[in-house]
Amino acid sequence: MEQHGGFSGVIAPVLTPFGEDGNPDAGRLVDHAHWLMEEGCTGLAPFGTTSEANSLGLDERMELLEELVDDGIEAEKLMPGTGTCSLADTIMLTRHAMDLGCGGVLMLPPFYYKGPSEEGLFRFFAEAIEGVGDDKLKVYLYHIPPVAQVGFPLPLIGRLIKAFPDTVVGLKDSSGDWGNTEAILEAFPNFEVFPGSEVFLLDGLRKGGAGCISATCNVSASAIRKVYDNWKGAEADKLQAGITALRKAIQAYPMIPALKAIIAHYRGDAGWAKVRAPFTELPAAEAEKAIRTLADAHGFRLDFDKAA
Repeated sequence: MEQHGGFSGVIAPVLTPFGEDGNPDAGRLVDHAHWLMEEGCTGLAPFGTTSEANSLGLDERMELLEELVDDGIEAEKLMPGTGTCSLADTIMLTRHAMDLGCGGVLMLPPFYYKGPSEEGLFRFFAEAIEGVGDDKLKVYLYHIPPVAQVGFPLPLIGRLIKAFPDTVVGLKDSSGDWGNTEAILEAFPNFEVFPGSEVFLLDGLRKGGAGCISATCNVSASAIRKVYDNWKGAEADKLQAGITALRKAIQAYPMIPALKAIIAHYRGDAGWAKVRAPFTELPAAEAEKAIRTLADAHGFRLDFDKAA
């Protein structure tokens, strides 16, 4: 797989822990980020959907990104989310990421106004890229129509690649539609395409995909990494079946509260379960059921002894 911007493999959209005061907890975040890298993540994508990014202020996002870099997470392995509904805010967050040396940014489309034209979306991204004005910038488009309801049709992707071939280098496809992912891979060879679920990791790799950027990497990065490392081997399909089954078991619950409840349980740290409104914590009975089901049916447990 030929890559433009240098990202490939298993990338975790990092959960954002909160303290008792409701503010982001930088210490917990940094510890978790180091653990994820030790578990086999090849990169981290903080401040996407799983990170509750749209519930965070701009200052909070920038300060947390600085904490990650200052505490030894390699900036070139970071792909922070910087897309917002505001062009000015998107430029600000993206410039900040570039100033820190981040390897790329994951950019949502402006998602509040529904049904924008292709031309309008093209202008937004063109103005954002030109407003940042950094030749080192690598943009990964974030396609998540089930949530944003505004996405990236093939013609728009093509226009952006043609206009900014050294900048628009990849896409995270969280459509949940393998047909869409496959169409992008076929239409744009050498474009760095990451399914937003490990369910499609092996199929994606076989079609020239770059890896995956998946919420469940927060708890199952090592198993997902085994598929990535062995996708050409005889055990690939068996390994893929294992991570697919685990993913489906976890996503039977509200994803973000469930992931936080799992980490809280295995860390012995109830504070990890905290979410920011409008989310609510997974009820204790549901959390216990999820943890028991994952352990009994999938042999799943976490070991945080290696945590930084």
